Amino acid sequence: MPEPKTAPRNDGGLTLAERFTATRGLSEALVRPLSDADATIQSMEDASPAKWHLAHTTWFWETFLLRDHLAGYRLFNADWPYLFNSYYEAEGQRITRFSRGMLSRPTLEQVLEWRAHVDVAMAALLDRQELTALIELGVAHEQQHQELLLTDIKHAMFQNPTGPAIWAGAPVPATCGDLSWFKHPGGIAMVGYDGPDFAFDNEGPCHRVLLEPFALATRLVTNDEWQQFIDDGGYGDARLWLSDGWAWVQRAGITAPLYWHKDQHFTHQGWHARDPDAPVAHISFFEADAYATWAGTRLPTEFEWEVIAKSHDHASGNQLDGAGPVLPKGGDGLFGDCWQFTRSAYLPYPRYQPAAGAVGEYNGKFMSGQVVLKGASCATVRGHSRASYRNFFYPHQQWQFTGLRLAKDI
Repeated sequence: MPEPKTAPRNDGGLTLAERFTATRGLSEALVRPLSDADATIQSMEDASPAKWHLAHTTWFWETFLLRDHLAGYRLFNADWPYLFNSYYEAEGQRITRFSRGMLSRPTLEQVLEWRAHVDVAMAALLDRQELTALIELGVAHEQQHQELLLTDIKHAMFQNPTGPAIWAGAPVPATCGDLSWFKHPGGIAMVGYDGPDFAFDNEGPCHRVLLEPFALATRLVTNDEWQQFIDDGGYGDARLWLSDGWAWVQRAGITAPLYWHKDQHFTHQGWHARDPDAPVAHISFFEADAYATWAGTRLPTEFEWEVIAKSHDHASGNQLDGAGPVLPKGGDGLFGDCWQFTRSAYLPYPRYQPAAGAVGEYNGKFMSGQVVLKGASCATVRGHSRASYRNFFYPHQQWQFTGLRLAKDI
């Protein structure tokens, strides 16, 4: 079980039981506009069906809490752990990742019945102090899947030539401030979380790093600025790209961020005119690095980003407050709108030890070949992230709300 560590959350004074209930309710609210077919399709191996997200998060509660800590509990369906285990080797065999979209059964209705069953059973565990850290992990885990649910269903709907809208209406216009810089003199800094509450094990241990003087942009790169990069031939200039990035661009025929087509982009509200003032989103690490090179700047390290972010409110900015469409809309905070690429490899901190047991597979085994992103996105549940939070993706992936904040040496 992980040791409890985290930054204070914007939880409105809710108890752990109330946050459990609110989190479970939000997951179901997010899928309310979906048909059973919408919730079943899987558009690529990186994504999962909405129905699978609902089921997997329920499997997590049933497996690590109810099965192991509630005397006499019987699995709702003994066949379903095989269907809804994600990557926990300690929990046995499971279907292949890209087979998740083949699961026409159980139906969405049956998954929701399972969720209701588990929610009722969990009531007996929510006040047990010895389970607090594990329940905190379960809440954070489901919040991560809420963000994935939003991005995965967007990618699935994008495959439909008619451009269906999940939610009605038009996107809210964005705001864009002037570009300025947070400056830091460098020196020895403490990074990583070392607080009293829950945090993911990959956020620690807290340790010292040496920083050279640097500056971090006060806002994200915008759609208009990215269009200038395109117009200047950015996607066709090999000098701007890392070798692997250039190979990816050539192989995949990449000429713009994901969801762009001419002057429009695809959203949860269907196709709409692209707002030039909105932060650019759905870019890969390769694209972010190429743009930074073109702009005469660079990506920040995760530690540079973190030391600036410590003085910012992690629960501010454009983050997820309820069910509905999400889209970057700009601002001068470090949190919200888009996850921000760093130039840092996702690796363990000094003296890192994964949590004991199956939950120890949550983070540590993915510390290879991925890069760290910081902040939060418009699809991140408000208060879920913090300065020490380490999101991570492979360099070519675009389907998350990923953006770019520039850095430079001073």
